[in-house]
Amino acid sequence: MKLVFATANPNKVREVNQILGGELDLISLKEIGCKEEIPETQPTIEGNAIQKAMYVYEKYGVDCFAEDTGLEVEALDGEPGVRTARYAGNNKDPQANMDLILERLSHKENRKAQFKTVIALILGGKLHTCEGIATGKITKEKFGMKGFGYDPIFKADGFEKTFAEMSKEEKNLISHRAKALEQLRKILNHQNLHEK
Repeated sequence: MKLVFATANPNKVREVNQILGGELDLISLKEIGCKEEIPETQPTIEGNAIQKAMYVYEKYGVDCFAEDTGLEVEALDGEPGVRTARYAGNNKDPQANMDLILERLSHKENRKAQFKTVIALILGGKLHTCEGIATGKITKEKFGMKGFGYDPIFKADGFEKTFAEMSKEEKNLISHRAKALEQLRKILNHQNLHEK
């Protein structure tokens, strides 16, 4: 099944492909001629995912899905949340983002955090949303070289390694994105059954 994935982030495309194991034929925004930056102006993670999917669907008329992911740190009142990619500024620098979180948590005991992914899927003009959450805590320093974004400072509950120390296979079993994609897979499978 072909589906447009409304993202310009190659890391996300790679990760989604790995999690879905090639079940979906992901079409990039470039392939449908979408070169502009898709607006993300909503105050919530869910709002941004829906806004991105609606933009692509309304402008290009294709079935698609978009996702938005945020890191929510309890002691920082849920920050960075919707500003996860741009926490330390608009240039989306992951190192600066991590440094800012570590600095803001330096005197705090509570290091609880969660990653939240919301996927907005538009299929035949109908909107579906899926959510995945991975709970854990922020480490005191960076560990590991794998993954991307905040992976070096996030340790999921029940695990001794950060996301950046895990293999792709390990991370893809427990991550927020994997959980949201599992729901997406169910919706698509349900759709396929009805079409046969």
